[in-house]
Amino acid sequence: MVSGHILLVDDEVGIVTALRPALRAVGHEVTVASDGTAALASFLLADPDVVLLDLGLPDMDGKQVIRKIRETSSTPIIVISARHQEAEKIAALDEGADDYVDKPFVLGELLARVRSALRRRQHLIEVPEGLDLGHLSIDFGTREVRLRGDLIKLSPKEYNLLRMLADSAGQVVTQKRLLAAGWGRSEADPQYLRVYIGMLRQKLEINPSDPQMILTEPGVGYRLLVPASA
Repeated sequence: MVSGHILLVDDEVGIVTALRPALRAVGHEVTVASDGTAALASFLLADPDVVLLDLGLPDMDGKQVIRKIRETSSTPIIVISARHQEAEKIAALDEGADDYVDKPFVLGELLARVRSALRRRQHLIEVPEGLDLGHLSIDFGTREVRLRGDLIKLSPKEYNLLRMLADSAGQVVTQKRLLAAGWGRSEADPQYLRVYIGMLRQKLEINPSDPQMILTEPGVGYRLLVPASA
C-alpha cells in the first residue's frame, strides 16, 4: 500500500467529514484547509505528497492555488470539483494540475488516483530509467518500447507522445501538452493528435477500437491506464 501526506483543500464540511477518515483508514496522514490562503500556508508547512483541491474556494479560485504551488513545486495536484465544464477542467490542468475528479465521485476511484499520484511523485524523486506496467515497458534511456516482451517499433513522434503519457501515467494529459510534445507547439491542429493516438493504439492495443490502455478523456486529452497491480 502506497501511503503519504495528503493536503485536502475543501470548504464543504460533508466532503471533509467523509474523505479525511477514508484517507486515514488506508494509511495517509491528512492536513485540511478550508480556503486558498490556508491551503498555501499549509502547503509550505506540511510539505504534502499530494494535494486534493476543490476549485470553488471562498477566498480565491482554486486555479490560483495551483498557479502559486507550481511556482515552486511539482507536487501532484488532483482537482476534485463540481465544475463539470470541459473548459474548467482544461484550464485547471493547463495551470499544472495532474488530474481531475468530478463531484460526486466514487471513493475507490479517488483513492486509486491518489495512489497513482503518489507513485508518480516517488518516480520523480528517484529519476526513473523507465516505466514498467507489466504488459508494457518503456526504457527512457534507449527509447525502447516492449509490449508483452515483444519490441515495438515507434516513430519519433509516436514515442514522444507515449513518453508524455508515461511521465503522467494514470493521470490525464491535456491535448495542449501532447501537441506541444509531438509538434513543438500547443496550437497545432488537434486532428494530428487524434491520428497519431490512433496509430499508437494500432500498435499497442489488443482491440484499437475499444482501447484499454490509452484512454480518451473527452474534450480534455488522454490517459495511460495504470493497472491496479502495477
